[in-house]
Amino acid sequence: MSTSFTHSVSGSGAAAGMTFSGRSNGTAPGRDVPLVIALHGGTYSSVYFDIPGYSLLDHAAAAGVPVIALDRPNYGDSSPLDAGESIILSNADVLGDAIGSIWREHGEGTAGIVLIAHSIGAAVATAIAATPQDWPLLGLAISGCLVRVPGESRAAWESLPDIPVIELPTPMKDQVMFGPAGTIAADMPAASHPSNTIVPKSELLDITGEWIEHRAEVCGRVKVPVHHRQGEFDALWVTDQSEIDAFRAGFGSATSVDSRLVHGSGHCIDFHRPSESFQLSQLSFALECAIPARA
Repeated sequence: MSTSFTHSVSGSGAAAGMTFSGRSNGTAPGRDVPLVIALHGGTYSSVYFDIPGYSLLDHAAAAGVPVIALDRPNYGDSSPLDAGESIILSNADVLGDAIGSIWREHGEGTAGIVLIAHSIGAAVATAIAATPQDWPLLGLAISGCLVRVPGESRAAWESLPDIPVIELPTPMKDQVMFGPAGTIAADMPAASHPSNTIVPKSELLDITGEWIEHRAEVCGRVKVPVHHRQGEFDALWVTDQSEIDAFRAGFGSATSVDSRLVHGSGHCIDFHRPSESFQLSQLSFALECAIPARA
């Protein structure tokens, strides 16, 4: 069973004085496994990774893999963060420092850290992986992030009220986060609603603007193995095999890249029918990343 997680960061780094909330699956660390840090996307909290029947934390516990799903800044009970020039890169700066602090307190006895992240969280995790850290990063597993967005997406986010945080109406959110009938079980999308929350408007503008401009350069600096999945019916990104190929090509310095389309899924693969196989593939990747570290 998962438990709430809280961590306060000391020292003099980018996250000094900040507190981060989240959830942990409470699995004991082991030399043969990584510590997984999971980062949610926009409009979701860390509960995204712990919805009953769709829980990455539960699947990881069954595999003996410890997972800490963090609330990113401005979410849950985590400390707030100003946007700066790029709220995605600002997230990466403070979370990179916070993960180092978490590693020193909770990572002892594991092989290293694997990042699992979704959507805007995937962009944040990629920027973390592209930056030298003082903790052992073993791999990067991301979903719901690609190369281009439909032309109307940026205009839609810009047209939202000019306020710092946005609460998307649930029917509107379900429409863009989920695929067509048949791709989800009868309990979805309602089962996902406990993970719904507000989103900084700056994140929506960044992921459809500045991030797209800098994506290739950031991805090109990632040197660890990469696991990437994209839902076939992702309404938030231009999604087809050519886009998958272009995204894969951006990771030119990574030791390996496994990038694939997931059929029968919308944006949130975790909440669609392929959820279990998708999460197990992420965890298998994480365990494989730990092999060189423990050799």
